Amino acid sequence: MRYTPLLAALLITTPLAAQTAPKDQGDRYSGAAGASRSSVIAQNGMAATSQPLATQVALDILKAGGSAVDAAIAANAALGLMEPTGNGIGGDLFAIIWDPKTQKLYGLNASGRAPMGQSLKQLQDRTKKMPRSVRDSDGTIADWGSASVTIPGTVDGWFEMHGRFGKLPMRSVLAPSIRYAQQGFPVSELIAQYWKSNTAGFEALHKEGVIEEIDNMRRTYMPGGKAPAEGEIFKNPDLALTLIEIAEGGRDAFYKGSLAKAMDQYFKRIGAPHRYEDFAAHKSEWVEPVSTNYRGYDVWEIPPNGQGIAALQILNILEGYDLKSMGRGSADFWHVFIEAKKRAFADRAKYYADPAFAKIPLKELLSKERAAKQRADIDMGKAALADPALPVDGGNDTIYMTVADKDGMMVSLIQSNYRGMGSGLVPDDGNGRTLGFMFQDRGAQFSLDAKHANAYAPGKRPFHTIIPAFMTKDGKPLLSFGVMGGAMQPQGHAQIVVNMVDFGMTVQAAGDVARFHHDGSTDPEGGKAMTDGGVVEIETGVSQAIADELTKRGHKVKYAVGPYGGYQAIWRDPLTGAYWGASEFRKDGQAAGY
Repeated sequence: MRYTPLLAALLITTPLAAQTAPKDQGDRYSGAAGASRSSVIAQNGMAATSQPLATQVALDILKAGGSAVDAAIAANAALGLMEPTGNGIGGDLFAIIWDPKTQKLYGLNASGRAPMGQSLKQLQDRTKKMPRSVRDSDGTIADWGSASVTIPGTVDGWFEMHGRFGKLPMRSVLAPSIRYAQQGFPVSELIAQYWKSNTAGFEALHKEGVIEEIDNMRRTYMPGGKAPAEGEIFKNPDLALTLIEIAEGGRDAFYKGSLAKAMDQYFKRIGAPHRYEDFAAHKSEWVEPVSTNYRGYDVWEIPPNGQGIAALQILNILEGYDLKSMGRGSADFWHVFIEAKKRAFADRAKYYADPAFAKIPLKELLSKERAAKQRADIDMGKAALADPALPVDGGNDTIYMTVADKDGMMVSLIQSNYRGMGSGLVPDDGNGRTLGFMFQDRGAQFSLDAKHANAYAPGKRPFHTIIPAFMTKDGKPLLSFGVMGGAMQPQGHAQIVVNMVDFGMTVQAAGDVARFHHDGSTDPEGGKAMTDGGVVEIETGVSQAIADELTKRGHKVKYAVGPYGGYQAIWRDPLTGAYWGASEFRKDGQAAGY
């Protein structure tokens, strides 16, 4: 794994033979013993986000007559302020929206592109000059600084969704976040921990010369010279002014107006290639969601440049096994799941990229025939150490949230700055005010190999990890859900679907039970290929006996705290139409309805 100082303090691991003692917690009177709480059930509207105040913002917008899209934008804006460790208007956005009027799903790809004024050769040369501790021996793009920045797509994504499905004026939608930015809010527990480790990492990276300037980050996110602690009141008046400009001037205020001009001047000052013309040319894309049928349920994802189809490929492979008979308490269950992930991720590393630049054999990748071949390659008694060589013929740090309204509209939305808080770069207006947000570092996911489908190119969108998900049955909406967190996301999506479909869990219990995270597959950045089978990280809810049996089969297993992502979901009862909301107990979030 590459050197990542921002994440080092967030991952706690224990040796296989030193599993921690059972948690000191009470017993539930009803429902699944492992569930953290009951599902939240309401009829008129539901919101599930990773910060309770943002959830309340969404509900306020719904009660004021806003649509689920209005509420989702409002909550997302609030999260950019309250959870800057995972998202903000300097990042990208993807969404899947169920529209009750047309009775269909709509997909939005609001991801940004590389600057036009930088060639692959120029980026390769820049990368070679980076400290080896950052780029490591694989020579991939640094995860921070301007080399990693792509044009932010979130604001345009908001206005695309709002233009098609919004009801309230954008001034009303952004008003709660503007007030919180001006008046302040108390920082929650886990976000405070991430905030502290991120800012410390930026300080170290600036000293190494990776981040070009750091004063704006300090002024915005380190009031009084430090990151805010849990319970401290944080204000971001500069972000409030930026949101006011966006609310009054629309998306053009960000991409063609004074904000775009300010960002252009900022990049010129620090020697980066991003220009006003890159912002002015940006646009989102409405796309058709893609799906696979898993035991009678249609699971939907956004097609590449994201990694959503990896979840569908995993499910296609798993469909050939009787997982319910195996049971979650068997090593066979965990083994086939891990091996299915490896095979899907081998395809992910090779084929997933911007379809405007690369031909993606989508139909074959999602075919049941390919899944059968991949399944036949799985040895029940032995872990695969390298990516399976199956050709195609012819061919952390994010927020996930979901909102549903009284009319039946459901929004599955994911938004991210990519690794940690982002690139470390906060733009200013040239007159002593920052713009109150950080640029994403999503461009770090490009490959520097000119022959790779995901190779860097001017104007190209990088491979993306963030993926919203949706599930329908018989053409009716059933589940809006997601599991944020880098490469964990497709693994998490598949685990949630299996927990509900194969094991009959409620929407809350499906996210509460123990998860695995396989790390070490070959990645789309063109780094080192998997040759040792990677590492299987598990939570303490997976028994020592299962861990020992997986080890005997050749898996490298360790108990770890942290890499399992963050889950939110809304399930629509097909009989009553009521919404069942779930929120991730591993995060600071909340599901609430009315």
